[in-house]
Amino acid sequence: MIATPLDVRSGRAARDVLVRHGWDPARAADAAAGLTQALVHIEGLDAGAIEALVPFAGRLGIELLTGESWILLAGSTSRLAALARPWTVPPVLAAMATALGSALLVAPPEAWMVRGRALTLDQPVLMGVLNVTPDSFSDGGLHVAPQDAVAHAERLIEAGARVIDVGGESTRPGRTTPVAADEERRRVLPVVSELARRFPDVVISVDTMKSDVARPALDAGAHVVNDVTGLRHDPAIADVVAEAGAGLVLMHSRGNVLEIASYAHAEYDDPVAEVRLELSASLAVAAARGVPREHIALDPGFGFSKRPEQNILLADQLVGVTALGQPVVVGPSRKRFLGVVTGAEPDRRDAVTAACCALCYERGARIFRVHDVAMTREALSLARAFGGSLPDA
Repeated sequence: MIATPLDVRSGRAARDVLVRHGWDPARAADAAAGLTQALVHIEGLDAGAIEALVPFAGRLGIELLTGESWILLAGSTSRLAALARPWTVPPVLAAMATALGSALLVAPPEAWMVRGRALTLDQPVLMGVLNVTPDSFSDGGLHVAPQDAVAHAERLIEAGARVIDVGGESTRPGRTTPVAADEERRRVLPVVSELARRFPDVVISVDTMKSDVARPALDAGAHVVNDVTGLRHDPAIADVVAEAGAGLVLMHSRGNVLEIASYAHAEYDDPVAEVRLELSASLAVAAARGVPREHIALDPGFGFSKRPEQNILLADQLVGVTALGQPVVVGPSRKRFLGVVTGAEPDRRDAVTAACCALCYERGARIFRVHDVAMTREALSLARAFGGSLPDA
């Protein structure tokens, strides 16, 4: 008789055992997903709901801790899913069951739709950063001339970028003046046009919070609008995206244009819950204005309106965002919180960026916005191999 411990953090542990015992790989993957351990915190419960929940959850084999108006549930995904059925629980627990169901992981999306293209997510998608600004925090002024920007984009593509994210307005801390739309268009449009002409197979994203920059950028050949304000600054971006059939990245941030990269609005009682709720609100606005769900990706906004410890918590608890069911973009590249952890200056943070991306991949992120594509691609290749996916020999 042999007993072997398995790491519950590894998605492949139970799956590989079942396959070794003769299970079909697809069936094994489904069964293993049900064995995945889940932990859910629910607040706002009244005393009657808690009193009914304790014995009911216990009969399902779910462990719990409770206090006044809150409960912490722990168990396999399949057991928690059995509790998340409003039609099978006592009426006093129906609202709790609905809330629990919204917090459980759904099947991860297989692709991100962007202007008729399906960016498949069975492997990491690398989004190369192309700042055409004079003042970005780590590479400002390096790619202001269109020919320099296009040359750098070519290097990013050769390193493995499937998306190039072109930004014409810096969001660095300490800015005192927003960039006018006409100046942002002057910086961005020639680069987008030339990238679309030279690299027709590459997805082009425009990093803007203005609909009157997004529209001409899409007309020039862009496929995605990456809005760091999550439609708070200019909800009409959603109308532009819907009309073009483009992709949309909704990033979490707070405050006005000059505050979003500062700590001015970095006060949270529960960072994970609040970021999740605020991204849900952005998602609802986009959907209501006609953007299909399969076109929308979400970004927790590392470095935006968050202190270092809040960024680390969000990265570790990325399930709060991935459980919303959309593709998840992360952009930790060279951010200040990584410098706090390592002591490194911005131009020496690419290694820790790659490590952060690998940890976020393990937690469900699939799209990675970075400056150093090659280093991050290597780290993600290893993270993917840990999940059982080796590149072809």
